[in-house]
Amino acid sequence: MTTVDGQPDGDPAGGTGRRPRPAGPAADHGPAGPAADPVPGGEERERRARVVLVDDHRMFRAGVRAEIGRTEETGVEVVGEAADVDEAVAVIRATRPEVVLLDVHLPGGGGVEVLRRCAAPASAAERPVRFLALSVSDAAEDVIGVIRGGARGYVTKTITGRDLIDSIFRVQEGDAVFSPRLAGFVLDAFASTDAPPVDEDLDRLTQREREVLRLIARGYAYKEIGKQLFISVKTVETHVSAVLRKLQLSNRHELTRWATARRLV
Repeated sequence: MTTVDGQPDGDPAGGTGRRPRPAGPAADHGPAGPAADPVPGGEERERRARVVLVDDHRMFRAGVRAEIGRTEETGVEVVGEAADVDEAVAVIRATRPEVVLLDVHLPGGGGVEVLRRCAAPASAAERPVRFLALSVSDAAEDVIGVIRGGARGYVTKTITGRDLIDSIFRVQEGDAVFSPRLAGFVLDAFASTDAPPVDEDLDRLTQREREVLRLIARGYAYKEIGKQLFISVKTVETHVSAVLRKLQLSNRHELTRWATARRLV
């Protein structure tokens, strides 16, 4: 069984796109029809969902489209794509999908900014646009951030194509969907009415610097980080230097202890 990017280990493919691309229905790739839901009277209705993909890696979007976008088989129609916040807002407003698969870390402000700018309520004649976060990150602050922003669920990119399709339909119907373990973050966060404490040190870092910080703390080499984030080793070194400077740390060992103390690993 493969993951949504077509790879067994769940690592996303690279590449970037720069313009939103509204898309038509995918071609029929097989005889099987989309899943059906029972309705009163013993009849069944086909499940259909119009979806927009938001991720800054073009090849990852292509992998997800190939996995879920065979409309006649899956019932999912990919109606648009976007690679950053501005593109995402534009294509969501233009296509009014039922579900948006939303990456957490995006150029222009991240998934939370997309949620904020698309928060206007739907009219009575429109179905609401619901958001399902699909990210490589499994960090508690990322999960809690997008759920507070209005997403209906959060799954990681290790999810299989079959499970992702099921999650899309569940979110379309208003259910909350989470990858294993991530639901606990949300339950813990909302168990208390107190606002979570603000970490001023962490807030100094950009989203990309947080990604590099987390991977450094997990023991990744610079070359491995570059491959994971689709950036050069030189760029990794630049981000590490910025993180050390902003946090006033001397080396990666201190950085690892700092991240572990904040449960970022």
